[in-house]
Amino acid sequence: MAVHGGMLRVETAGDGKIVDLTDGVRSVVRTSGVVRGAATVFARGATVAVTTMEYEPGGVEDLTELLEQLVPRARAWAHSRLNGDTNAHAHVRAALIGPSESVPIVEGELLLGTWQQIVLLDFDDRPRQREVAVQILS
Repeated sequence: MAVHGGMLRVETAGDGKIVDLTDGVRSVVRTSGVVRGAATVFARGATVAVTTMEYEPGGVEDLTELLEQLVPRARAWAHSRLNGDTNAHAHVRAALIGPSESVPIVEGELLLGTWQQIVLLDFDDRPRQREVAVQILS
């Protein structure tokens, strides 16, 4: 098994910003030359997540609103109280969604659905530069 890799660096505004990573991941896949395998996309950090979705304004708004309902920022979180932080909601949201996704590669292309993109969700309460590791296994 061969492993190829790349690192994506993304500037975000935080506060639940959702960023499309698909083109960056595709670039790493192309550079690897892998025809058949899998791409693993992993975001570094405890307040960031990676998933797939239809990345369009309505979908972004719906997911953002749902996460606010499920994990409200304004709740009295123990993490924030004990650590003097204001980002406990970000840690919980990131843990729920998770830091990574794996996508099969077939004929040198990511096996994504027509309306499916790979996205990064930055839940922290401030702007950040995020690092996303992309590993291609063949």
